[in-house]
Amino acid sequence: MKSDNSKEIFPVVNEEGTVIGSATRGECHSGSRLLHPVVHLHVFDKQGSLYLQKRPEWKDIQPGKWDTAVGGHIDFGEDVVTALHREAREELGIDDFEPTFLKRYVFESEREKELVNAFSTVICHEPKPSDELDGGRFWPREEILAGIGNGIFTPNFEQEYIMLFGEMKD
Repeated sequence: MKSDNSKEIFPVVNEEGTVIGSATRGECHSGSRLLHPVVHLHVFDKQGSLYLQKRPEWKDIQPGKWDTAVGGHIDFGEDVVTALHREAREELGIDDFEPTFLKRYVFESEREKELVNAFSTVICHEPKPSDELDGGRFWPREEILAGIGNGIFTPNFEQEYIMLFGEMKD
């Protein structure tokens, strides 16, 4: 069975994103709360629906939940934009897109602490999820809002969605 590489080396950063050290994936996800950088890409279609990925059951964090279209760790020595394009290509086969920076913030759970660099883009074609994922699909806003708080999505996605895109107004 597939699994995450617990020996993969991540940069450890301060809240400004400056690298101050390194640690393994296993150390970063062990509850140590070592701050490590990640990228998130929110992928919209022309109708405003948001593509979400289904996390595989073998993932070490939030297996089986729906999550941000593209999410991944920044490799040691890699810059944010390069990581964003690498992850989009690896996870969804998206090469040609213009990212819009949305926000940088710290997300903390019981197991980890991430410096999230969130971006969005609009695409005109269906993404092609890799075997790193258990598929994905476009979700209309109403369906996302109806699912929040019901254990369908990762807590990070729910928090980030509300922070970036707000709650529905009647």
